[in-house]
Amino acid sequence: MGEPRVDQVDQAKVVGRLAPSPTGRMHLGNIYACLAAWLGVRSQGSCGVLRLRIEDIDTPRVVKDAGRWIMDDLAWLGLDWDGEVVYQSQRADAYSQALKLLESQQLIGGQPLVYPCFCSRADIRAASAPNEGDGFIVYPGTCRGLSHRIVDERLARGQRHSFRIAVPDQPDESDAICRFDDLIFGPQSFNLPRQVGDVVVQRSDGLVSYQLAVTVDDLAMGVNQIVRGRDLLRSTAIQMWIRNHLQPQAPRVQYAHLPLIDGVDGRRMSKRFGSPDLGSLRRDGWTARQVLGVCGWLLGLLDRPRPVSVQELLDGFTWNMLAADHKDRKLDLSKLEVSGAKPNL
Repeated sequence: MGEPRVDQVDQAKVVGRLAPSPTGRMHLGNIYACLAAWLGVRSQGSCGVLRLRIEDIDTPRVVKDAGRWIMDDLAWLGLDWDGEVVYQSQRADAYSQALKLLESQQLIGGQPLVYPCFCSRADIRAASAPNEGDGFIVYPGTCRGLSHRIVDERLARGQRHSFRIAVPDQPDESDAICRFDDLIFGPQSFNLPRQVGDVVVQRSDGLVSYQLAVTVDDLAMGVNQIVRGRDLLRSTAIQMWIRNHLQPQAPRVQYAHLPLIDGVDGRRMSKRFGSPDLGSLRRDGWTARQVLGVCGWLLGLLDRPRPVSVQELLDGFTWNMLAADHKDRKLDLSKLEVSGAKPNL
């Protein structure tokens, strides 16, 4: 299983997407990724289309008005998009149809492609080997081999369960290896049973999973260039697996996975860790040009953080500039100097 090399991709248009989650105000790591996605599309001129998708499928985590804040911040920075905004919360029917299509399929050998899983998170953690530090836990396959009788009994009792998509169970099967060329990190190869495992496509609370939702949406929106953090490299492998079962002849995709941005405490920038966000920066007097200058510097497009516009960053942009240095970045705003800045940094 694999995708052709990115230099073989021949599309009339590059279709990218901004896909923020409205779980709070965007932090600098989010803006850094949005800027890269914007540059990747806008560098194509009239052959580029950029869509905006608000990923509000995880309703318990959605913060009221966060979608509006996100769009206001993007407009403030000059990161425009094309067409109507897509909201995942309005696409339940599309996800349901996709899940039914997957449920109708089988692996080689006759095993259902989708099966119920009765494991709790604690069960999975206890049975899993340590992961590689990206937060991705490979499911040990506990429920995959349950007999039809046991499954039917548990379902009849109303036992809480999720649904998982099965990957090949033999690591040497021809379709067990997922390969793609990343625009920044180069050739990638993932053994689906060993490194990814069977992932959830519908959660036990009935909500569709991130992996299924984004795959369905990217197909529906015609997205063929996906930009996001390197912590999602393994997610790309499972999404390619899902994509292949939903639309085997779907257009090829270019992937660009960005180095991560760590805060002063060494942890990856995250809303839950209180990383500096656009709300606090704007209140502190930061200008859009200053924010863009920091993000452009983090992307390796500037030799130092200085106020710039998106058009200035666009001039001469190529993915090779980002691929030249793909080590994770560390950002300490207290030690940062941005020439021409109003804030006292």
